[in-house]
Amino acid sequence: MLQVRKTGYLVSGAFIASIIGVACATEGGVSVYPAGVETIMPGLMPGAGRTLLLEFNNFYQANSVAGPNGLNAVPGFHLRVAAIAPKIVHNWGVHAFGGELVSSLALPILYEHLNAPFGKATKSGLSNPDIGVAAIAYSKGALHWWYGFDVYTPGAQYNKSDLLNVGQHNVATAPEGAFTYLPQNGRTELSSKFQYIVNFTNPDTQYRSGGEFVWEYAAMRKIAKKFSAGVNGDYYRQTTDDQRNGLVLSGTRSRSVTIGPEFKYHFGRAAVILKYEKEMLAENKTCGNSFWLQIGVPLGHHE
Repeated sequence: MLQVRKTGYLVSGAFIASIIGVACATEGGVSVYPAGVETIMPGLMPGAGRTLLLEFNNFYQANSVAGPNGLNAVPGFHLRVAAIAPKIVHNWGVHAFGGELVSSLALPILYEHLNAPFGKATKSGLSNPDIGVAAIAYSKGALHWWYGFDVYTPGAQYNKSDLLNVGQHNVATAPEGAFTYLPQNGRTELSSKFQYIVNFTNPDTQYRSGGEFVWEYAAMRKIAKKFSAGVNGDYYRQTTDDQRNGLVLSGTRSRSVTIGPEFKYHFGRAAVILKYEKEMLAENKTCGNSFWLQIGVPLGHHE
C-alpha cells in the first residue's frame, strides 16, 4: 500500500542523529507501510472473478519529532509529504481453504519536502511497492473477513548518503488479516485490519529495522442513502529492536496512535472517501496529521 514518509530525520545516519540528539526506531524512522491507510471496509473483497480499483491520495505534515519521552526533540522541524497510490485487487475465483483466492498490487508515488535545522531536501519517486501475494477471503451474512500475506519491495530510488529517500531500501513481509461487519443491512460498519511487518536487512547500510505491529480500525454509520460518517485511525507499535551490523540498538522502538473523522459517499458504483487522522502518544517518530482522499471503483461486469 501507499508509502507515507513518517519522518525524514536520521536518514543519513549517525551524523544527523548526533545533531538532533534522539534515537529513532526503524531505519530513518520510516515504515514500508503507512499505518492508517486501510480503514475503508478492509475485510470486504471483490466477488469471484472480479476486480477492484482503488486510489489513495494523501497529504502528511509533521512539525515535531517525538523522542523517547514523547516530547519534541527537534525544534524547527517541518516535513511535508504528498502521495498517490493506485491499487488493484483481484479475486481469482479459485476456491481454497473454504474461501476464495485474492491478490493485489499497490504502487505508491511520493513527493517529500524536509526543512529542518540539519538541512533541507526535496525528493520524489516510486516508493515501496506492496504485493498482496495471496489472501483467502470469506463471507457469511453480515461478516466479511480474510487472511493473507504481503511482500513489500525496496523503493526505486535510494542513496544512503541522501538526507531524504523515497521508500525504504529493504524487503519486508507481512502476515495480515482483516474483517468488516455490516449489520442492519449495511447501515453500520465495524472494521479492523491487523498485520505484523517483518523487515529484512538493508544491503547498503547493514541496518535491519525491528518488527512492527499495525492495527487499523473504523466505525461508520449510514446517515443518508449514499452517505456514511464515522471514526477511523490506527495503533502502531514497534515490537523488537533495530539492528546494525548484527548489533542490537536498544531504546529506539517507536509507537503512535491516530484517530479522526471519516466520510464516505457513493456515486453509482464508485465510492469517495474523505478522512483525517491525528497522531498522538508518539515516541521515536514524527508526530503530525494525515489528510486522505480515497476512491474505490469496481471493474468489469456487475449484474
